[in-house]
Amino acid sequence: MISALRQRYNAAFTEQPYAAFLNELATAHRWGPDFRVSETPLFLDAEVAASLARASSAIVSQLATPGFRAHAADAIPPGLTVPAETPFPHFICIDFALATDAAGRVVPRLIELQGFPTVACFQTLLARGYARHFPEIPADFTSYFGGLDEEGFVAALRASIIGACDPAEVVLLEIEPAGQKTRIDFAVTEELIGVHPVCVTEVRKRGRSLYHDVGGREVPIRRIYNRVIFDELLRRKPAMQFSLLDDLDVEWAGHPNWYFRISKHTLPFLTGDFVPPCHLVSELREIPADLGNYVLKPLYSFAGLGVDLSPTAEKIAAIAQPREWLLQRKVAYAPLLATPDGPAKAEVRLILAGDGSGWPRLLNNLVRLTKGAMHGVDFNKGRIWVGASVGLFPRGAA
Repeated sequence: MISALRQRYNAAFTEQPYAAFLNELATAHRWGPDFRVSETPLFLDAEVAASLARASSAIVSQLATPGFRAHAADAIPPGLTVPAETPFPHFICIDFALATDAAGRVVPRLIELQGFPTVACFQTLLARGYARHFPEIPADFTSYFGGLDEEGFVAALRASIIGACDPAEVVLLEIEPAGQKTRIDFAVTEELIGVHPVCVTEVRKRGRSLYHDVGGREVPIRRIYNRVIFDELLRRKPAMQFSLLDDLDVEWAGHPNWYFRISKHTLPFLTGDFVPPCHLVSELREIPADLGNYVLKPLYSFAGLGVDLSPTAEKIAAIAQPREWLLQRKVAYAPLLATPDGPAKAEVRLILAGDGSGWPRLLNNLVRLTKGAMHGVDFNKGRIWVGASVGLFPRGAA
């Protein structure tokens, strides 16, 4: 979107600094990335960066209404409500496709959102690495919103994750963290925030209190930075000595209920120029005549599982639980990023975090670049200049 900068970056690109960049990512922490990292950041001009910030603000404004509270009241599947829900989510992620409007301008189009954290700490490593290894990136470009720099971003994350607790009594809770594809983020979180990743099977319960062992010493858990995805927990059924559904004497940084309340379930509630039409299948008055322009999504899935890019009237009629499926109008991702083997498409995830006293604010972003029908390894096999990245824009633009 900044043509001169893109041309300059592409012309100067060689494999040597890219290899050094990847090596730094792989060796700087105990775990390296288990996913492809792109050869390039995404350069956002000031107008696009500002439009992303406006879209984020518009969504949060809609979430901060009594209407949303009413809509979200039945978002949690039966039997999965966790006690002691926080009044506000600590984290929100909002995924936007970059598309073009009728005038040819690059615009954000909402794909999904979630009241759940993402690989926020890894993004500091990524942005820092791109700047270090590729001198073509202007020094005044940033990935941080609201005037933040890396130090301010980490401070905001620390307030969200730790709160007023002793970091030694806060854990990053996950299912087999060492085996997760996002484990590099856990390693960076441990270094930047001081919070250790702990498997759900390593936690013990006495009364309403939780504990785990650190170097042979029992340590109480006062606060949980929750990275447990409910559908993975239900699918894998790890051998736990407690349940997330228990009434526990802990604080939550990312209460599990918000995973459902702000999710695909939220999409039909939202409106705006950046929001494509979306309906619960149970509330469809009629099936759209142009059904090929829609995508069918299960409400309660993660990472694209179960998404049907080619829905038919027969498939929709056969759905046993229509309240658990969405029909969303497809978004045409713009092939806007020039690369050596053809243009790439971009999805920008906006990272919002807060301290629990109000709605989270926009802090940072991550980008996924693709040349396939969807984002993900299976759709980009053998392709270059795709994968994990970050959006960089002129400081002060958003």
